[in-house]
Amino acid sequence: MLPVSKEVISGVLQQADIADVSRASIRQNVAVGAELERLTGEKFTHLEIGVPGIKACPIGIEAQKKALDDGIASIYPVISGLPELKENASRFIKAFIDIDIAPKGIVPTVGSMQAAFTLVLECSQLHPEKDTILYICPGFSAHGRQPDVLGIKNEIFDIYDYRSGKLRDKLESYMSQGNIAAILYSNPNNPAWICLTDEELQIIGECATKYDVIVLEDMAYLCMDFRKDLSVPFQPPFQPTVAKYTDNYVIMLSSSKIFSYAGERVAMACISDQLFNREYPTLRERYGLGTFGDNYILNYLYCASSGTSHSAQYALSAMLAAAVDGRYDFVGQVKEYAVRSHRSREILERHGFHLVYDKDIDQTISDGFFYTAGYKNLDNKELLERLLRCGIIAIGLNSTGSGQRGIRVCVSRLLSDADFEALDKRLELFERL
Repeated sequence: MLPVSKEVISGVLQQADIADVSRASIRQNVAVGAELERLTGEKFTHLEIGVPGIKACPIGIEAQKKALDDGIASIYPVISGLPELKENASRFIKAFIDIDIAPKGIVPTVGSMQAAFTLVLECSQLHPEKDTILYICPGFSAHGRQPDVLGIKNEIFDIYDYRSGKLRDKLESYMSQGNIAAILYSNPNNPAWICLTDEELQIIGECATKYDVIVLEDMAYLCMDFRKDLSVPFQPPFQPTVAKYTDNYVIMLSSSKIFSYAGERVAMACISDQLFNREYPTLRERYGLGTFGDNYILNYLYCASSGTSHSAQYALSAMLAAAVDGRYDFVGQVKEYAVRSHRSREILERHGFHLVYDKDIDQTISDGFFYTAGYKNLDNKELLERLLRCGIIAIGLNSTGSGQRGIRVCVSRLLSDADFEALDKRLELFERL
């Protein structure tokens, strides 16, 4: 029954060992929601987890089935990746990002989570004096936990007040200290859906080159800035990237959202040609191999998982090829998220909510997979607990490295008219509490 009592909410959080729900991880919030659904018998409105809300690309499914039928499940994958996947990925990157990366530098990973995890570790071991990872926030909350798990130093800053030219001075204030090994961000951004401009990407690239810092660019939501048409292969406009402005980069490309292939955990670390072949004396001394790329494949990835699902690599290869050849419009498929975003934003704003990260300099942010919303002067803990009482689950912006008040809203599980009607009714209840 809704609203859920404060006592029930408190009991569930205590049982889950959560002292402050605004600091809980995404998976902890999922568990809290499941328990509250069990206790109340109500289906909650899930805004907390970014699972795809569109069916997986059928081209990938068929290719993976064929690979399994051909007996690939009994054969270990080559750590560096399926040759045809690497070739198709190189073509895909040229078609939609307009940069050249040789196939040998494109390496399949067990999702972008593994790519980020292993890249952060390698970058922290390249130079003895560079032991810290810098995160431009807000960001994917699990990324922020990775250096803690690895025992690596990290710094974060909220980009909210540092857009455009202000970004350079902020980056310089960290990088000039000489201890930053790598910088990580997502673009389009999870959770804010802000999109860095070419000016900002140029600033990041120039600072990375000046201070010899590696940029880890997470493109989980490739081509999902729907304010412009990025869907036509080999034709501008292209997905903006820092790769236009520095050689010190690795792009992380995932199948989870662009192809709705999250369940198979397959992505790619796409290492620039110059970085892949760069020699690092510290790596040679530690591992007997000197280059960044060889170490990434033969040490970090090998020790992490001994490769990526063999059959899933066939799936990803087929999907990439279909996109490049114009046989599968992945951008057209995921535009559905923009429709859901627009509709849900209208509902939240009608009930007194406002966008937190609302602009890309002078443009309103695109409708997309995520956005951020605040309510009057409520702090994150009070806001989340009040939403839980009304049957709505979200995550607090502070869990993403943000210094702002509000929540992340993911629209992927708003699937039907009934889901939007439930959101509307529950926010009516929210206003009355």
